[in-house]
Amino acid sequence: MRVLGIDPGLRSMGWGVVDVVGSRIKHVANGQCTTVQGPLGGRLCSLFDQLSAVITCYAPTQAAVEQTFVNRDGAGTLKLGQARGIAMLVPAQAGLEVGEYAPNAVKKAVVGVGHAAKDQVEHMVRLQLPGVDLAGPDATDALAIAICHAHHAQSAAHLTAAVARGAA
Repeated sequence: MRVLGIDPGLRSMGWGVVDVVGSRIKHVANGQCTTVQGPLGGRLCSLFDQLSAVITCYAPTQAAVEQTFVNRDGAGTLKLGQARGIAMLVPAQAGLEVGEYAPNAVKKAVVGVGHAAKDQVEHMVRLQLPGVDLAGPDATDALAIAICHAHHAQSAAHLTAAVARGAA
């Protein structure tokens, strides 16, 4: 399984790709799709094009996106939601199922606690993906999302296998 993790953002949308074979997770690539100031429509188109190129280049089989949290700035939250829409649309258009994870669920899966600090998440991503060259904080978060999805997918596969054995 090849998982694309996406950390939505309007200025910088992080992405990370990992391969999952059995219980092993291996880094493939990571980066950040960036936009500059300008009309919102153009920035969203740029994110769409950049993320589409990532999917074309790395051919993931599954995708995962971090859920948006609501902050005090309503306009900022709305813009983030629009970027998240791009993060959901591009993989869905490519025929991928898209998992969604709350920030605390990602931190818990990667670090072991739901309220981990950014530096703890980065440390654990580096530990789980030895030798990784992180493209930036948003790419680090995207790899954490991909790792979280990999763990959840592995758990689901184990459960399905156990149910099948019990039915036999």
